Amino acid sequence: MISITSRCGERTPPRARRPIPVCLALLALLLGLLLALPGAAQARALPDEDGYALWLRYLPVQQVAPLRAVSAAVAAPAATPTQVVARDELRRGLEGLSGRRPAAVDGVPRDGVVVLGTPASSPLVAALDLDLAGIGEEGYLVRSVRIGGRAATVIAANSDIGVLYGVFHFLRLAQTGQPLAALDVTQAPKVKVRVLNHWDNLDRYVERGYAGESIWDWHRLPDWLDPRYTDYARANASIGINGTVLNNVNTSALALTPMYLDKTAALASVFRPYGIKVYLSARFSAPIEIGGLPTADPLDPAVRRWWKDKVDEIYRTIPDFGGFLIKANSEGQPGPQDYGRSHADGANMMAQAFAPHGGIVMWRAFVYSHEEPDDRHKQAYTEFVPHDGAFEPNVLVQVKNGAIDFQPREPFHPLFGAMPGTPLMMEFQITKEYLGFATHLAYLAPMYEEVLRADTHARGPGSTVAKVVDGSLDGHALTGMAGVANIGVDRNWSGSHFDQANWYAYGRMAWDPYAGSADIARDWVRMTFSTDPAVVEPVVGMMMGSREAVVDYMTPLGLHHLMGRGHHYGPGPWVEGGPRADWTSVYYHRADARGIGFDRSAGGSNAVAQYAPPVAAQFGNLETVPEEFLLWFHHVPWDHRMASGNTLWDELVLRYGRGVDEVRGMRATWAGLEGRIDPARHHQVAVFLGIQEKEAQWWRDASIAYFQTFAKRPLPAGQAAPPHSLEYYKSLQFPFAPGDGK
Repeated sequence: MISITSRCGERTPPRARRPIPVCLALLALLLGLLLALPGAAQARALPDEDGYALWLRYLPVQQVAPLRAVSAAVAAPAATPTQVVARDELRRGLEGLSGRRPAAVDGVPRDGVVVLGTPASSPLVAALDLDLAGIGEEGYLVRSVRIGGRAATVIAANSDIGVLYGVFHFLRLAQTGQPLAALDVTQAPKVKVRVLNHWDNLDRYVERGYAGESIWDWHRLPDWLDPRYTDYARANASIGINGTVLNNVNTSALALTPMYLDKTAALASVFRPYGIKVYLSARFSAPIEIGGLPTADPLDPAVRRWWKDKVDEIYRTIPDFGGFLIKANSEGQPGPQDYGRSHADGANMMAQAFAPHGGIVMWRAFVYSHEEPDDRHKQAYTEFVPHDGAFEPNVLVQVKNGAIDFQPREPFHPLFGAMPGTPLMMEFQITKEYLGFATHLAYLAPMYEEVLRADTHARGPGSTVAKVVDGSLDGHALTGMAGVANIGVDRNWSGSHFDQANWYAYGRMAWDPYAGSADIARDWVRMTFSTDPAVVEPVVGMMMGSREAVVDYMTPLGLHHLMGRGHHYGPGPWVEGGPRADWTSVYYHRADARGIGFDRSAGGSNAVAQYAPPVAAQFGNLETVPEEFLLWFHHVPWDHRMASGNTLWDELVLRYGRGVDEVRGMRATWAGLEGRIDPARHHQVAVFLGIQEKEAQWWRDASIAYFQTFAKRPLPAGQAAPPHSLEYYKSLQFPFAPGDGK
């Protein structure tokens, strides 16, 4: 540390004021020396950012000289739209990162050239005779080579889109400060269909959307193509997403009318160069609502002909259309069971219409009915397992990660591993319907990782959910993963800066379900905020602990579905009554004077029997069930002794408080980064963390106030009582909370 003492600021007699300019010059010189010291960059004000650039900011990096040495020029074909996109993205990225636009060369070897292309599109790539046989149509190589005796980097693939993916990988290495001089990267996606599901309505309202209205401006389409659509495609291609379902699963049949198909075709034209196919959610009753038929029975010849004609019409308008996503016979949606038919009957009818065009049907397994009195956890298994192997080859059954509904923590869905004859597609939620909307920091990749690494034991030990999803467990070639999007028209896309990380992480894990959440977080922080370790490590630490904090202050120890009715905002463990028991909180926690929790053991609903025997034995035994799922599978006495030595009641109260403390710690960590993050983004995150702490405290206090009425036990020593009465918390109303369905 340098200490400077100066008397330049003191009052001096009039005849002594002439030395002041000398003092100022000395101070200026010393200030310049200070700013040149390591770490002084943080003292200089960083320019404000609004988050629009996402993780593709392409700002100058510290290792400029090495970057320039390996990227002095670009040799790339530009005969197709995707080739142009790949070339321009590379030059754009390198110019931003190095401060110098790389020269464009045409087949002229020189030091530092980056060569792009396929063997068919680039003679330079063809001459290298690279082994591309094992990487498929979307894989790529990024390799340091010598061409004509000169150092070069080649990004090669079997297809143009593979080259584009390779470009984004190379730029990610540069953005995150990785060595670029001796590259040998081979990548190919482990999952074939990697899509976003937009729950966007045609009126631009987004169900469970917390980032403003839909980015699809249907009224101005097809003529006005907002530049944001191109940036959306760039962002998705950068993380390997290759499809987008444009409309809500609770859809209107109007989405399939000619007017809206023309609008969809316009979006497809924007996305096509980036390797992104468009899909639509289709309403099962569309033959009645827009087709004029008296029925939608999937075995009725007229209905089958109507769907075939409709699919043929779509492909005349959009030749590379991806297919349909269907929500049927769930939450009041129409479906084949309305006519006494099965899910396989409905899915196969549509799949047969798509087969000549190479399209697919993604049929959701999120099904439950209030007419069914059995445990909602069991309903999807009950309805789908009997039809295993009966689905057409181009059908993916889309299964949520857990059996209830995107809760902060759920055990893996029992369908994974239970349908070896049917390809199952994972459905994750990126938008945080149950995890604090857009204001709470909840990095979801650890949750995705937890589910994907869970062992189903379906074919013995090591039969992980990831192996079900990537098809390797049962030999399926058609595989998929879907993420319910968190994107809207907010300038930062997702409502908060940290929610961008969930979009990013989903894409990376859809490409590779075995990727590590911490590694992904580290890449995202380096690309989004800073490569400075003094920023990266504390921010990654915040992210990695954030989801567990939310679990603690919302639904600790396996509690679930305790949110406010309808909008799912805030605590509502007291919610009861209404048209459906399984839309209430009391259905799930079942608190009484004896204890708390849903008994799904053999002595209760026996939902554990839907898992493979080793898993069923673990979950079904009070002594072996993981504590994070304790109250999911068991009704447990309040005085049950936990691993910590605490009673269940004390542990529950302490977990609620631990979640609040974790948020308080995140606030302190973020405050300590002031000056290292640009002021605009730092300020918004700081305010949101303040909201999160306040709401975490609300969750803790309201939940304890309610459950104490059953436990009738004092709080553990040192734990503060809720500041308000239970009646106060129950009286709070939020009629316009965002994101609820219309």
